Amino acid sequence: MFSLYEDALASMDDTHVNHFEREGVLPIAFSLFHYVNMHDASYMMLTGTTPIWNDEWQQRVGVTVNDHGKHKTVDEMIHQRIGDLDAFTEYMRAVYSRTLDWLASMNPADLDRVVIARPFPPQIASTFSARVAADHGLTVLDGIECWLYQHGLRHMGEIELAR
Repeated sequence: MFSLYEDALASMDDTHVNHFEREGVLPIAFSLFHYVNMHDASYMMLTGTTPIWNDEWQQRVGVTVNDHGKHKTVDEMIHQRIGDLDAFTEYMRAVYSRTLDWLASMNPADLDRVVIARPFPPQIASTFSARVAADHGLTVLDGIECWLYQHGLRHMGEIELAR
């Protein structure tokens, strides 16, 4: 799936990524930053490791809304733009590389570890991952499948349609 993001970025420049279609339609910049930044945050939930995104990355990438936007409205996130697409691509690659290294070194027994037990807090209860979780809660495997993979494919569909 990561190669789909690489291919998409290779076929666009900042004009495409930041294009404003019309009111109520989020730019590609939103889908790109939202997914990669949520992936970075989800990695923290799965591993306990601090996200890569920080003030230094914000200065380099220059997103206009320094937020993944999960709890924001379309009216707020319609303004999302990526200032430096090369820096964003570097950030994306760092996030993906770290995930791939973790997956390659993972003990398969870790996949069953519960990361969020039931009952789920409201911000999890309303997600797709809550629908697939077992009675005991969300596991590392659920997080990988839902937060990293399925979420990435959903946003790639948006990006492909917008391109």
